[in-house]
Amino acid sequence: MPDAGRTLPRNDPRQYDDLAGEWWRPDGAFAMLHWLAEARAALVPPASRPGALLVDLGCGAGLLAPHLAGKGYRHVGVDLTRSALTQAAAHEVTAVNGDVTAVPLADGCADVVAAGELLEHVPDWRRAVAEACRLLRPGGLLVLDTLNDTALSRLLAVRIAERLPTVPKGIHDPRLFVDAGALVAECARHGVDLRLRGIRPGVPGLLGWLVRRMRAADRPYATAGERTPATVAGPTPRIVPTWSTAVLYQGRGTRSG
Repeated sequence: MPDAGRTLPRNDPRQYDDLAGEWWRPDGAFAMLHWLAEARAALVPPASRPGALLVDLGCGAGLLAPHLAGKGYRHVGVDLTRSALTQAAAHEVTAVNGDVTAVPLADGCADVVAAGELLEHVPDWRRAVAEACRLLRPGGLLVLDTLNDTALSRLLAVRIAERLPTVPKGIHDPRLFVDAGALVAECARHGVDLRLRGIRPGVPGLLGWLVRRMRAADRPYATAGERTPATVAGPTPRIVPTWSTAVLYQGRGTRSG
C-alpha cells in the first residue's frame, strides 16, 4: 500500500514500490494498464518461428503476459522496479532488472519489442527508442503506446484523470510526454517505420466501470467481517481506436533490413 507518510515527486519510480499491491487488482490503481495491455497484445501476431523472443520494456508486474498466452513467445520483461519484477516472474515472465535506456540484451535478439506506457516515464525517451530498435532483428515488430505532448493530453491525462480512480496521483510528469511526430521520426532514424493510431477507453464501458468502482469504494470490504477489499463486478472497459492521436496513441512498426 502507498506510504501515506511521504510525498514523492511526479514520476518518481518509488511510487511503484508503494503501489506494489495494486498491479494485479483489476479495479485497482493500475486498472487502465490492464486494458491497455490487452489492446497492445492484440497488435502482436503469433510467433513465426520456434523460440521467438518478445522483449517487454517497462514490463511492470507482467500485465501483458496473460494476453500473450498461446502465441508462442518467450516473454522477457525489463524493468527497474524489483517488487514489480517479482510479480512478473510469477506470471512466467523472464525478469531482467535493468534500465530501458541501456538494456542488458544482445543486438537483434527480439522478434517483438513491446514498450507499453513506458516512454512518457523515461527522461530520455529517444535513448529508450534507440534501445528498442537495437534489440529488434530485421523484420522484427515494435509495438508501443504512450501519451502525446499536447495541451489536451496534459489536461485529460493529468488534471482530469488524477481526480478519478484510474490514474494514481503524481504517476505522470507531463513534461515527459512524447510528441507523436518526433517519435515517428526517431523510429525512422533507427530503421523502424512506425505507424500510429489514436486510442481511448470505450466511453460506455468506462462510465459503467467508474460507477461500479465508486460504489465499491463506498463498501471497503466485500462482506461484513471480511478483510478483502470489495472488487468491481462487471465487464472490463475496452480500448478502442479513435481518429485523433492528440492524447493517447499506439504505434506499430517493423524494422527494415
